[in-house]
Amino acid sequence: MTGLVGVHAATITDNCLTRNDWLCWEYVTTRSADLLDGTREHLYITVVSVLLGVVVAVPLAVLARRWRRARPLTLGVSTVLYTVPSLAMFALLLPVFGLSAATVITGLVLYSLTILVRNFLTGLDNVDEEVRDAARGMGFGRGRMLWRVEVPLALPAAFAGLRVATVSTVALTTVGTIVGFGGLGDLLTRGLRSDFKAEVLTASVLCVLLAVVFDLLLLGAQRLATPWQRGRT
Repeated sequence: MTGLVGVHAATITDNCLTRNDWLCWEYVTTRSADLLDGTREHLYITVVSVLLGVVVAVPLAVLARRWRRARPLTLGVSTVLYTVPSLAMFALLLPVFGLSAATVITGLVLYSLTILVRNFLTGLDNVDEEVRDAARGMGFGRGRMLWRVEVPLALPAAFAGLRVATVSTVALTTVGTIVGFGGLGDLLTRGLRSDFKAEVLTASVLCVLLAVVFDLLLLGAQRLATPWQRGRT
């Protein structure tokens, strides 16, 4: 019997998976489909959430800029939403959207509004009044002044907020695992529950890489959209 046990033990491949190492290329190669699926879902949720956040935040910032009475309400509501814990936020949205990606996306959009609205509004506020007066003297109406003068000059502050909101969204997407749509967060949670070290570390590293890539892409887009700032320190 002892000989049989020894033969059986000898047939077990000694690799980083069987040793449960943190760094394991075998895991990456054998579970590449899971990693790709998790990354795709993470990208989808992040991109859609940020885009919808921008679509909602821009009109709110313009409204708060044009109508001063709307400013305290807009900033106050967005700030209160940001203070709601993510688990509670998703739980409150469950009766409306159910167990779906829409629950996670809606929660992330609401969280992004605090950062986006404030930065967009700061950018609009920082436009020099003399520039507005010059635009009015050239016959610019409110709409034309907004898109041709104010928005371009507000882009640096807007991009700063967009970068922070995007990186935050990448991180918060992992919490969506509580409703089954957490992207890489699903792998991270599964790895923690089963003490699968390679899965935990790989999913975490991919989340960090996504955040870095998004930040670099937005930084590049900002440099292209604001060429007049390239020469500044």
